Amino acid sequence: MNVQTIEKIELVLGKKDRKTITELISKPLDCFPSKKWFLLFSFTASIATLGFLCIGWTIYKGIGVWGNNNPVGWAFDITNFVFWIGIGHAGTLISAILFLFRQRWRTAINRAAEAMTIFAVMCAGIFPLIHVGRPWFAYWLFPLPNEMKIWVNFRSPLLWDVFAVSTYFIVSFLFWYIGLIPDLATLRDRTTNPIKKVAYSILSLGWRSSQRSWKQYETAYLIFAAISTPLVLSVHSIVSFDFATSIIPGWHTTIFPPYFVAGAIFGGFAMVLLLLVATRKVFQWEDFITITHLENMNKVLLTAGMLVGYAYSVEFFTAWYSANDYEFFAFKNRAFGPYAWTYWTMIFCNVLSPQLFWFKRFRTSIPVMIVVAILVTIGMWFERFVIIVTSLHRDFLPSSWGMYTPTIFDFGILAGSLGLFFTLYLIFVRLLPAVSMSEIKGVMPGAHPKGEVNDV
Repeated sequence: MNVQTIEKIELVLGKKDRKTITELISKPLDCFPSKKWFLLFSFTASIATLGFLCIGWTIYKGIGVWGNNNPVGWAFDITNFVFWIGIGHAGTLISAILFLFRQRWRTAINRAAEAMTIFAVMCAGIFPLIHVGRPWFAYWLFPLPNEMKIWVNFRSPLLWDVFAVSTYFIVSFLFWYIGLIPDLATLRDRTTNPIKKVAYSILSLGWRSSQRSWKQYETAYLIFAAISTPLVLSVHSIVSFDFATSIIPGWHTTIFPPYFVAGAIFGGFAMVLLLLVATRKVFQWEDFITITHLENMNKVLLTAGMLVGYAYSVEFFTAWYSANDYEFFAFKNRAFGPYAWTYWTMIFCNVLSPQLFWFKRFRTSIPVMIVVAILVTIGMWFERFVIIVTSLHRDFLPSSWGMYTPTIFDFGILAGSLGLFFTLYLIFVRLLPAVSMSEIKGVMPGAHPKGEVNDV
């Protein structure tokens, strides 16, 4: 038995034919949602509704209902924005970069990761709109004629965010949709529901599974993968410029672009891992989303965690070596100041907890990976909080120092964004296949009898 066959057997367990795979992946779309799904959906939708009520109250009363003050003008709003943008990076990484490198273990996890990217960017887009204070003027951020004859300042990093995030969302959405087309055609051909038949027929764009269709599909998918790959590096680098182009101690540093990219991959993979473990268990897809897939993701988590830990140490070294009193004080204040508990929580969650994955026993343990993924998600939120709040609350003049205390509306909007994210994911798994049927079939034993394992 050759290495290629071994790899295929590990990626799809059990003796299944193509029809069986179609039935198993399509099953959640054919049956009526269970009571547990409705209870979970009601719970997440209620939290999302609470968040939107808090946003509505913020728009009505103003951002004074938040805990933001002088000097902490950015707090939960920008923390949540950077957090959600980071969460959205794993989907493009799994879909585009791993596809270009022909990492075939991505086939069972890319669909859910791509959907997660879209939902996370949607959640992230809420915060730049509300933190400006007057969201009804948000269209001024685009280079469009307006009644005040105001033109955008292209030198502003905040404007770079608008273009980077909107481009990232559009490209990610198109990349996700193109990958769905073969599966939508499969659902179109097998459904007997007239409404679904019409919907799938429209969305599948006349797909006929011909050689010409597959050739055009593979070309388009490759092009979008090549376009999406630079976005993984550029989008979060541009987000980091919101900080790095300022003169605030703790922000004005050249390590921020790679530091933010590594952190985005780290936090995004943790969220993907949580969603996949839950989806795998609920839909009984253990033969598709195997321990091999999850172990590979844990290896990426370990690598990204080490990169993030290295960035933490380099920041302290640079602050000390620069001999800049303000810069060094900013980092001492992070570790030993009033918010020291947030810094050490970040260190424990992001640097120490992933070290368990050095051992195969823990890399292949579902309870351990769930705990570590939750800790990493929490730690990455605290990382953004530490970067933003601890750099602002004590600036150059001790007379202007102040403490930031979040209000119930800060927590409500954060909880609402989490509720919105999980609500959208619950809707996704009931309407569209969360695992790519066409790509799963491509890694089955015997799918490439001549050993051509590099085909899509």
